[in-house]
Amino acid sequence: MNVAQVSVTAATTLVAVVLGGWLTVRAQDRLWRRDHQRQWRDIRLATYTDFLTAFRAYVAYVLQPTAKVVVVPRSRPPYDLMPFFDEKGSMHKERLEATKTTLRLVSGRHRVVQASNAMIRHARSVAADRAMSEVDRIPPERFQRLWSAEREFVLAAREELGLASDFEIGDRPSTGENCADSDHAVSPLAAWVSGPQ
Repeated sequence: MNVAQVSVTAATTLVAVVLGGWLTVRAQDRLWRRDHQRQWRDIRLATYTDFLTAFRAYVAYVLQPTAKVVVVPRSRPPYDLMPFFDEKGSMHKERLEATKTTLRLVSGRHRVVQASNAMIRHARSVAADRAMSEVDRIPPERFQRLWSAEREFVLAAREELGLASDFEIGDRPSTGENCADSDHAVSPLAAWVSGPQ
C-alpha cells in the first residue's frame, strides 16, 4: 500500500466515525425530546384531570342542600361577591385553588389558563347565587355558562395535549371553523351552548 491509499482509507474511516457519531447523537437527541414531550404531556394530563375533579367537587358541594355558603362583596374591582364556606366547603375551595395554581405552573398554552379562569369565575358566581337562594332558584344561564366554560377548558386542554379539539360532543354540532385569534376564540361548542349574543 502506498501513502495515498493509506491516507484515503484513514480519511474514509474518520469520516465514517464522525458521521456515525453525529447520527447517533442526533437519534439520541430525538429520543430525548420525544421522552421529554411525553413526560410533560403526562404531567399536564394528570394536572388537568386533578383540576377538573376539584372543580366538579367544588360545584357538587355548592349544590348540596346542606351547603353553608356566605358571600362578602369584594372591596376592590371587580367588586363581585366572594363566596366563603364552612370547614367542609373550604376543603373543596382550597383544593380547587391549589390545582388551579398547579395548572398555571405546567400549562404551555395561554388559552388553557384563560379557560380555567373562566371556570373558576363561573363556579364562584354559582356559589354566590347559592348563598342567597336555593339551588332551584339559581338562573339557568349560570349553569349554561359554567358547563360551557368547562367544555372550553376540555377542548383547550385536548388541543394542547395534541388531541382533536374540534369535534362533536353529544348533540352539540361542531362547525369546523377556527378563529384566527386563538386567545379570544370560542369553540363551536360554546357558541352553540351560549346561543347568539
